Amino acid sequence: MYLLYALIGVMLGTAVGVLPGIGPAMTVALLLPLTYTLEPTAAFIMFAGIYYGGMYGGSTTSILLNTPGESASIVTALEGNKMAKTGRGAAALATAAIGSFVAGTIATVALSLVAPTVARIAVKLGPADYVALAVLAFFTVAAMLGASPARGFASLALGLFIAVIGTDSLTGQQRFTLGLPTLADGIDVVVVAVGFFAVGEALHVASRLRRGPIPLVPIAGRGMTRSDWMRSWKPWLRGTAIGFPIGTIPAGGADLGTFLSYATERKLSKHKEEFGHGAIEGVAGPEAANNASAAGVLVPLLTLGLPTSATAAIILAAFQSYGIQPGPQLFQEEGQLVWALIASLYIGNVLLLVLNLPLVGLWVKVLRLPRPYLYAGILTFAALGTYAVGASIEDLVLLFVLGGIGWAMRSYGFPIAPAIVGLILGPIAEEQLRRTLAISQGDATALVTSPFAAVVYVLVVLALVGSQWLKRRQARLDAAVYAEAQREDDLVAAATKPHAPEQLDRPHRNDPDSGGTW
Repeated sequence: MYLLYALIGVMLGTAVGVLPGIGPAMTVALLLPLTYTLEPTAAFIMFAGIYYGGMYGGSTTSILLNTPGESASIVTALEGNKMAKTGRGAAALATAAIGSFVAGTIATVALSLVAPTVARIAVKLGPADYVALAVLAFFTVAAMLGASPARGFASLALGLFIAVIGTDSLTGQQRFTLGLPTLADGIDVVVVAVGFFAVGEALHVASRLRRGPIPLVPIAGRGMTRSDWMRSWKPWLRGTAIGFPIGTIPAGGADLGTFLSYATERKLSKHKEEFGHGAIEGVAGPEAANNASAAGVLVPLLTLGLPTSATAAIILAAFQSYGIQPGPQLFQEEGQLVWALIASLYIGNVLLLVLNLPLVGLWVKVLRLPRPYLYAGILTFAALGTYAVGASIEDLVLLFVLGGIGWAMRSYGFPIAPAIVGLILGPIAEEQLRRTLAISQGDATALVTSPFAAVVYVLVVLALVGSQWLKRRQARLDAAVYAEAQREDDLVAAATKPHAPEQLDRPHRNDPDSGGTW
């Protein structure tokens, strides 16, 4: 039965993740209510399949439609969509699938080895240390995602505000409930996640809807050639080596890993002239880094209870829905569940490779659904899933109010991930902050006097400075790619433009009949 749940999870995750604009976080948020009827081990085995399936589906839309479902898939779209447009879409999808399998397998082995050690170290951390880790997660997620740090922090503030709505567990006072009984228990994380991701995305697409089906890129040509294999296996390994360590850092996440992998492959490749025009290394490396980071983010999630991405935040919400709080004691208290989850990551990787290489044609047919039908189905599924959580009409009203907020955030360039991370980590950070101040009898210096906390705050400063440097470097890289493409377009236009008659009648140089040179 557990193998069947893993298969169902992989199929559902890929089928939903392959839809345009839907990344792993939205896939997991949409399918989260399905797991509530299962016992915890079965639910998390199915959840692992959904997680990895959504990761693979996101790469499919990035390559075929140039529509990344998340920021980590943007780098894959840079080269993958160019390959698809030149008739090499099948090779791009194959290197993404095999690279995901290689990176996911190696990273899951590393997760099995690293996580217990980190958990033993984390047991020694105090409340002030957890406050510092939460601040690190807040600052890095807010600063590194979105168009600007200011918008990232605004999104984080919104998530923190939603987190404190309800009844204070310590004093029993109601906070920001407006006297409404519905808000006295707070707003369920599933309602917020589905509202921000699914409903917000559907409304955003509807506001810019074009008539007719989604324009498709034909997948012409064969799969990977011998040359493609030779050019891909090193980027797969390098992407894994870059992605997993960055994913394990609370300030990491997949975005940084994919960018560094792309920059590395661009520097080391023997085919530099192909970058910006469909270099297979630019798909293989970042896609491997993306999937390695996906396993890496489970290390701080399982051992410290810190989500460093929107998807990890929703997985944390799933743990909490079963009354389980990830942290240093998780491997001792819920060891059977944790190791079943890690084992299902191995199985999910194998199932993804076996299923998706032959099923590329099927996912392309899914992409042919007209957008009105597609997003109407997503809205219906979101509403049914939300109603199933609490069987409350008020939750549906909240769902569409939050969906409207999510649509406004997308329209004005505010990232969604900081809001979700703030929503999940906010109550944990508040509890640890109160505990620290209670132990120190109100002395605020206790927050920074711990050696571990002091090191973390230094890392916060370094992460903020580093994120700005990376964004400026990426802006220069994008400008260089755009300038190169513009130059080639100008050359093509000049070559195909007919010459003026007076130019055609000019005498040729060294032509004796023309009277000399010109």
